[in-house]
Amino acid sequence: MSKNETNLQRRQRRVRAKLSRINRAGLPRLSVFRSGRQIYAQVIDDQKGTTLVSANSMEADMRSRLKNGGNADAATQIGKLVAERAKKEGIQKVMFDRGSYLYHGRVKALAEGAREGGLLF
Repeated sequence: MSKNETNLQRRQRRVRAKLSRINRAGLPRLSVFRSGRQIYAQVIDDQKGTTLVSANSMEADMRSRLKNGGNADAATQIGKLVAERAKKEGIQKVMFDRGSYLYHGRVKALAEGAREGGLLF
């Protein structure tokens, strides 16, 4: 651990290390990033180092449907959208990467939306 590493970076590293230990099947990772006003989700293939699908509250069609991009309702819609796009790519199962965030509020809403959309994790 470096002296300059922040608590946020330590939590991210700890969560991703645990995911890599338990991910024996090489499943893609559903990664979440939330800012104060927006929420972003992407499905990442760590073996290839590529993003397979993504969705965020900044997209034009989502902006017209959402009143606010940074609340739990928006997170649920983004979860459903990323699940729909993942299913089109043939992705059924993913590992949920909450990053440095607690599984609460918008992060939990996004996960539940993805489950409603048909993703398994």
